[in-house]
Amino acid sequence: MKSSSSAPLSFSSSQQMAVSSYLPDECWESIFRFIIIDDNDDDCNNNSHYLSFLSLVSKRFLSITNRLLFSLTLHDESTYCHLFKRFTNLNSLDLTGNYIDLDNLLIEISRFPLKQLTSLNLSGQPTIPTIGLRAFSQKITTLTSLACPLIEFLNPSDLFLIAECFPLLQELDLSYPLNCKSCSSYVDGVEALSLALTRLRKVNLSGLFPINNQSLFYLFNNCKQLEEVKLFKSCHKITRVGLASALRERPTLRSLSFSGMEDDKLFSTSQFIDSLVSLKSLTCLFLHNLNISDELLYSIAREGLPLTKFVLLRCTGHSNDGIIDLLSKCQRIQHLDLRYTDFLKDQHVLELSSFLVDLVSINLSCCHELTKSALFILVRHCPSLSKIKMENIGDKIVRNSLRKFGVYPQLKSLYLGYNSWLSDEIITMFASIFPNLQLLNLKDCNSISEGICEVLRKCCKIRHLNLAYCSRVKLHGMNFVVPNLEVLNLSWINVDNETLYLISKNCCGLLKLSLKLCNGVKMKGVKHVVENCKQLRKIKGVKHVVENCKQLRKIMSDERLILLNKLIE
Repeated sequence: MKSSSSAPLSFSSSQQMAVSSYLPDECWESIFRFIIIDDNDDDCNNNSHYLSFLSLVSKRFLSITNRLLFSLTLHDESTYCHLFKRFTNLNSLDLTGNYIDLDNLLIEISRFPLKQLTSLNLSGQPTIPTIGLRAFSQKITTLTSLACPLIEFLNPSDLFLIAECFPLLQELDLSYPLNCKSCSSYVDGVEALSLALTRLRKVNLSGLFPINNQSLFYLFNNCKQLEEVKLFKSCHKITRVGLASALRERPTLRSLSFSGMEDDKLFSTSQFIDSLVSLKSLTCLFLHNLNISDELLYSIAREGLPLTKFVLLRCTGHSNDGIIDLLSKCQRIQHLDLRYTDFLKDQHVLELSSFLVDLVSINLSCCHELTKSALFILVRHCPSLSKIKMENIGDKIVRNSLRKFGVYPQLKSLYLGYNSWLSDEIITMFASIFPNLQLLNLKDCNSISEGICEVLRKCCKIRHLNLAYCSRVKLHGMNFVVPNLEVLNLSWINVDNETLYLISKNCCGLLKLSLKLCNGVKMKGVKHVVENCKQLRKIKGVKHVVENCKQLRKIMSDERLILLNKLIE
């Protein structure tokens, strides 16, 4: 019996009983875990829909899949009760967004037996919900990760509350608060956090978090297990002496992220350099918008720090010699980011690629001296490379022979947005060279038109395709099945009913579709997508179409109309 890949298998009730009775629940659970295994690609990954289909087979399968949902995001505080009764094994809860009464919601959630909950996200709230968090912490004592970024008003007293309520925290994110008092007002709160959170391993105090030398010293000195610190754009009260002193207090640090500071020459001083290279366990170094020197890069190379991730984003003051010296000595690097390195040319990429045998991902976006030849150099010399970002690079014309480059099946993700030189001929060539692409981002590549259909034909594993702002793109030639496509962004391009019909017919596994500011979209085309793409979870940019359609109930059943209203974002 043949089954369509665009729809789940259907069973009679007798077949369901027969199938599910053969194996114990533990075996089915193992099978389901294998089906929804994460492929570690955030841009493509969305496994909850597999659980939805499995749960429809039988009540027994529903019970098993309920136990396999570990992460939950709430959008509406009025519909949560039945969810917490169903999903008792939750370990992650996301309450990002606006709620009428978050304090009361947290109190109610604490009444459910969420004995495995370890992560809570409260991003974007007006204030820290102190009453709710206190009640929550008294009932749910397993929390190890708390994220409260983008809090509009973060008070010094909030730090004392967190220290009191969640002593088991290993990860804390208080980044990008919007309105804070002076740094001195928070010193005691940071000290309380550093003394109470003895297990803290990761902390993010980026943005305008009010931190100074004294607070930083408390953090590094008292948190003995601290491994990862992020301080993007929050260091305006930290001096070279304060930073160097703090680093010496935590020699076991594994990940350090800094961005632009008032003391622009801080990262070129011998005092800072000596402190940095004393971090013998450092595997991740992220430097953003800083004036650094070749001497810093030479020093890291001489010490042979075990870096696996190295980022120089918008940094100045150094040269290619410094980068080459570092990469030649630190050859464990798997993730490299050199965005906005203006002096970087193709021959430099050829030189550095010989040291990157373990490279998995690289970002060379906005390196305007590079050409597409750099891309071929990388895939030829880096056998483990699966992800390349080369957005907004140089537009010099370089003629290459397709036969010259061969096939590179290891590449899975390719970001080439904002490259006006990218033509149908070139992307068709890329499709032949990189047949296993799963993610392709061509945002704002306005020279592409019908060639994208040939890409979809050749790269049958594509799951995520971004064509936003590609004004000349035409999909009328897509008269073939695209079996694995899950995320499609067509914002700001000319999409008509015929295009949406082809998408609905040939991309039945679609989960997310973005049609923002696609003026040609009509209700008839939207109907095709909603009717035929049974797995669709979100559709953006059609709200105005739906609201302006007076004939809506005549062209769609009540069931599909209800579904459409749920999908619209």
